[in-house]
Amino acid sequence: MFTSRAGGVSAAPYDTLNMGASVGDDLDAVAANRRLVAEACGLGADRLTWMHQVHGPAVVYVPASRPGAPGPLPQVDAQFTDVPGLAMVVLVADCGPVLLADPQARVVGAAHAGREGMAAGVVTELVAAMAGAGADPARMTAAIGPHICGQCYEVPAGLRDRVAAREPDAACVTRAGTPGIDIRAGIRAQLARAGVRQVSADPRCTAEAPELYSYRRDGTTGRFAGLVWLAP
Repeated sequence: MFTSRAGGVSAAPYDTLNMGASVGDDLDAVAANRRLVAEACGLGADRLTWMHQVHGPAVVYVPASRPGAPGPLPQVDAQFTDVPGLAMVVLVADCGPVLLADPQARVVGAAHAGREGMAAGVVTELVAAMAGAGADPARMTAAIGPHICGQCYEVPAGLRDRVAAREPDAACVTRAGTPGIDIRAGIRAQLARAGVRQVSADPRCTAEAPELYSYRRDGTTGRFAGLVWLAP
């Protein structure tokens, strides 16, 4: 599932369901928002598993013992598990949240695939890690959540060329006729090459949808979440 910015307790400019704890919002409000989302999922707040996202390709397996464990969060951009009732969470405000599941192998995962992580292959790495745990890409379903669209995501030509050298399908032209990056096209291409055939995508653009957080549009803002978990 993917949250929006509605239904929480955070004050402006994080109003109201900000899930990000490192964007300047009141931490008590963030904790309350996370509890609200956990309850809506039928889970305890301690069953939501977080990452310190760093825009890279690293993936981590989440065991039953990790939630609530002391110490810093792992510096990764994808995580997966085979533990029932443990939600993999990804936070975004323009980047692409990607959720993966093999219901037969009972393995689920989430990836933070922004410009840099997508170009670095974080989605491909997550599929491979889940396959190493018994999942089959041909059985996987993938959901690409809302993110900034290629029509809005204007970047310098040199940056587009650098990303395109690693993921050619991500290069695009914005509606203004300027160089752009199409995150969704890059993610779809990587999923296809990895053998994932069942792919759905939320068509909303974060920069255009007021019900979603967008760093590109607003600057100081919150984060919405993508969550995936195994039913007990």
